[in-house]
Amino acid sequence: MNDSRKGIQAHFNVFLRGAGHHAAAWKHPASIPQEDLDLGYYANIARIAERGLFDALFTADNYSGLGRRLEPYTLLSALAGLTKHVGLIATVSTTYNDPYHVARKFASLDHISKGRAAWNIVTGHSASDAANFGRPDHPDVRQRYARGREFVQVTKQLWDSWEEDALVYDREAGKAVDEDKVHEIDFLGEYYSVKGPLNIPRPPQGYPVLVQAGSSEGGRELAAESADVIFTAQQTLGAAQEFYNDVKRRLARYGRTSDQLLIMPGLSPIVADTEAEARDIEDEFNALLDPKQALRRLSGYFTVDLTEYPLDAPVPVDKAKPYGSITTGITSRQEVVVDAARRDGMTLRQFLARSAAGHGHVSFTGSVLQTADFIERWLRSGGADGFNILPHIYYSGFETFVDKVIPELQNRGLFRTAYEGKTLRENLGLARPDNGHKAAWALRRQAENLQPLQT
Repeated sequence: MNDSRKGIQAHFNVFLRGAGHHAAAWKHPASIPQEDLDLGYYANIARIAERGLFDALFTADNYSGLGRRLEPYTLLSALAGLTKHVGLIATVSTTYNDPYHVARKFASLDHISKGRAAWNIVTGHSASDAANFGRPDHPDVRQRYARGREFVQVTKQLWDSWEEDALVYDREAGKAVDEDKVHEIDFLGEYYSVKGPLNIPRPPQGYPVLVQAGSSEGGRELAAESADVIFTAQQTLGAAQEFYNDVKRRLARYGRTSDQLLIMPGLSPIVADTEAEARDIEDEFNALLDPKQALRRLSGYFTVDLTEYPLDAPVPVDKAKPYGSITTGITSRQEVVVDAARRDGMTLRQFLARSAAGHGHVSFTGSVLQTADFIERWLRSGGADGFNILPHIYYSGFETFVDKVIPELQNRGLFRTAYEGKTLRENLGLARPDNGHKAAWALRRQAENLQPLQT
């Protein structure tokens, strides 16, 4: 165990997803899937999160396929008025949006929430998204990440186009805005040409917290360059440590230090007072699974239809698609899922059970003390700075974690006992970024104010 991590404090987000993250959650009698389009449902989850002093609510998103997922900006803007502390993380693609729209919407959310907005930066989840945006095809991974890096550069410059003191509200002078402190950005890159300025003042946090989700090579590099938080799927402590050390090492090439990026793997816990009770809950949910439906979903990682194999046959890992061949933007998740089956020699039945709640993220089933031990081990061993929690069912699975695991972590000195800041950045221990254009604009004004010599 790393002695340098003795004083570490955990961070937690909760991942919002319908009735819960277990594939059969909506079938369980304790769930209320008919309410997962209702604002009150998510407001209740948000209140539980604030009771547990969670850092943020996390919303995923996609632009194709069947689903009942509310659009993130709309949902989180509504929740901003119903919450006081918890952060609001919206997933938005850089491939199927424009920087000006995204910069404006996140600045608005940050103002509405008084500094609690965060952007989960993704480059495109599915090749089928392209057809919904009039695109002939889904860009390849190299182009997506190149576009994504430039996209983030543009949004940062737009947020910086207003100096901090540009709003003056000078009634006597009849001036609300000092126009000399609002600037065009004149960005011209390979993918974007944006004049600016943004038509809303700089966000309260400077920039909304920037999150990156993914473990691919491109994702790691984008996170090291731009992100404040990275979400990742890691099945073992060893893999988590390798990822953690690799990404933290990359920060130096961008002039950043290790405390400027938090690494938060996903964790799907099933918790009860005893391990036996937790195992019973897990078995109860797994019994509700539709094996054929679940196998069809997992078949996307393979060159064969898994429904044609007996449930007690070994997972045909030799039929896995080559890494990098999947065009849905989840190549790194493919690697995690298939490697787990290969490493542990799973049968298809075991593969289904392992994948049912975590969807590639690590799952843990055990008592309150065992769950706290698991979290502490990953924190102290350099595998995580915190976790993105995937409750198997709402509300009960999340309430058990908040009401039992959180107090145990507090008793161990691993988690706060009160919110420590007013903004999401403050609660995450992240500095507010300076305005990137401030020095250049000061020099420009100085030059403009110089009077020519009289001759």
